[in-house]
Amino acid sequence: MRIHPIQTGTVKIKTAQVKGRGHGLVDIFLDPNWTDWVPTFAWAIEHPEGVIVVDSGQGTHLLEHSRELNPYVRWEVGFQIEREQEIGPQLRALGIGARDVRKVVLTHLHMDHDGGLAHFPNSEIIVPAGELAQARGLLGRLRGYLPHRWPTWFDPTPVELPAEQFGSFKRSRRLTKAGDIVAVATPGHTPNHMSVVVQDGDTAIFLAGDTSYNQALMLSGTVDGVSAGVDIAKATLDAIKAFAQSRPTIYLPTHDPESGLRLVNRQLAVSAG
Repeated sequence: MRIHPIQTGTVKIKTAQVKGRGHGLVDIFLDPNWTDWVPTFAWAIEHPEGVIVVDSGQGTHLLEHSRELNPYVRWEVGFQIEREQEIGPQLRALGIGARDVRKVVLTHLHMDHDGGLAHFPNSEIIVPAGELAQARGLLGRLRGYLPHRWPTWFDPTPVELPAEQFGSFKRSRRLTKAGDIVAVATPGHTPNHMSVVVQDGDTAIFLAGDTSYNQALMLSGTVDGVSAGVDIAKATLDAIKAFAQSRPTIYLPTHDPESGLRLVNRQLAVSAG
């Protein structure tokens, strides 16, 4: 089994979104400070049961976001991406064709995670059921999702995570027959956010989506500025840290500039001992 980090362009957001200050979107709109440009990673897992992609990254259509209805999408986020940086061309460069991808698992449906869906018309698309409900239609657009940008063929498989304990997580679901790739419930950034854990020998590779914007924020338990429920988001970060303390874990958030190198170097979130 091999995991490929795929950087699909870069994004910048307000600093108040990275570290919450208690007033949510109000703080973000009032914040004059932007982050540096940070990567948007997607992940391709070459597995004996078929290639599994986790998140689809950005798409060049996001460069047209100034026409969007939601003011956050119009003014509070910026994207940089070229056509060849989309996930499809990058997979082909690795020798992985669209028909080789058996499943695409979306941690949530924000625009920088579902922006590459158009490259996977032949794959099963797996989405948290509650996330799909939140994102659909006009209400979804008002919440900051872009359902009108989904491909016309988009017919995802909505999944519920049952009450099956996996490490420190109370809800989980196996995504492979072998049981070595598991979705776990990590609510916070969105109410139905999930992460994907790849069990690679004795090491767990934690594909974290937006549970935090970098590893240091997870370790410190710092909740971001868009989480609807601070207590829920904090509990998720605590569960991830407890998981990393219980077994060797490589923690890979989508926008952490160190995530790609951390995977290559097998750098653990918590040092042994």
